[in-house]
Amino acid sequence: MLQSSFILPTLALSVLLDVRVEAGGHAHSFQHFHGPVIGSAEEITWEDKHGHHHHDYVAHPHYEFSYGVKDHHTGDYHGQKEHRDGEEVVGEYTVKEPGGNIRTVKYRAGKDGFFAHVLNSNGNDHDGGHHR
Repeated sequence: MLQSSFILPTLALSVLLDVRVEAGGHAHSFQHFHGPVIGSAEEITWEDKHGHHHHDYVAHPHYEFSYGVKDHHTGDYHGQKEHRDGEEVVGEYTVKEPGGNIRTVKYRAGKDGFFAHVLNSNGNDHDGGHHR
């Protein structure tokens, strides 16, 4: 079944939102989105197992988004950014772990699978997450 979020051929949405909570300079967050498709849509038709005909539209998926939070008061620090063009997806996300380590996962996915590279600010030691 097709996902309706990618079927609107004329939708060109671009949002840039910058929200700052500056009560004492403690927090910052942002959000950005552009997409979800480009180009003309193609109508597709199929028949379900009950003989009912269905119509939908597909178009080339193309989007990018990013968001993030940096709150000095609570210590919350995380974010993500991603870009998709057709079958190719490239992105990364970052999260501050309870012990203070900043983990960043850079990933890509496409026809040949999903690949991820994990980076840790305190090195890549996998001691179970205990911080001394």
